[in-house]
Amino acid sequence: MATEDEFDAIRNDPDPIRRGQRAGELIAVYQQRSAELARLRRAAIEQANRDLGLSFSEIGDRLGLTKGRISQIRTSAPPPERAFFGVGPVAIGVPRRIGLEEGRERAFIDSNDEATRDSLQRKLSDLSLTTTQFGINPDTEQVPAGDCIIVCGPKSAPVARHLLADDPLLAFDRSESGWSIIDRREDGRHFSPFRTDGTRKDIGYLSRRISDNRVIVHIAGITAVGSEGVAHWLNTNLATVYDPTAQLTDCIIECEFDQDLHVTGSWLLVGPYSVAS
Repeated sequence: MATEDEFDAIRNDPDPIRRGQRAGELIAVYQQRSAELARLRRAAIEQANRDLGLSFSEIGDRLGLTKGRISQIRTSAPPPERAFFGVGPVAIGVPRRIGLEEGRERAFIDSNDEATRDSLQRKLSDLSLTTTQFGINPDTEQVPAGDCIIVCGPKSAPVARHLLADDPLLAFDRSESGWSIIDRREDGRHFSPFRTDGTRKDIGYLSRRISDNRVIVHIAGITAVGSEGVAHWLNTNLATVYDPTAQLTDCIIECEFDQDLHVTGSWLLVGPYSVAS
């Protein structure tokens, strides 16, 4: 949150463009904190009802709110699983791939990566989370500051390999049979059916971790359509994977897709596994 010194610094900034930019950034921060406070209040009301046995009328009396207002808070405030992505704003990054166009190297974004990003942005918007976008270059090493979603496999950039190296539950491995996701807890290995026998199914890795008081969500498919499958699954199953007590939560999602590589269905294949905070 901003301090009085920060407010004064903005008010006294002689550059109107910079002053406007800094004020806008601070407004965005406060909007996200406001949405998070609304979520926390809703969760507190529901916990008081569940754990303390208080009626919603009794809770309203203690909070100085009418029963109608309590009902409104329970239906309009963001759900508990909003916290899966942090407080916000949330930066979403997808790989910039390099290809040849008219004999020259050009950076481009895979269509499935773009669909993954768009799907995530819609979901986060529904949760009252502001998002920004950034590209992950082939030499990107570090995640950005703040809450973020990294949509990137180990083949695309070092940042994905660094995140996977710190994961004790799941891992990517490449062998003569191709890329697979290793389940360390069950000593299992999962391949993409699409890469194995051409079946229109792929798998994707989903990990949520808390690092330096911010949330990092990592999504990586065996192919880019596998990443889109993870986003597809999150759209309707976010509450399934959210664990407020976990420092790290992992799972593997399998999806099916049509001949145009559009995801048509998704389901949980492994997990969710969690490591307590």
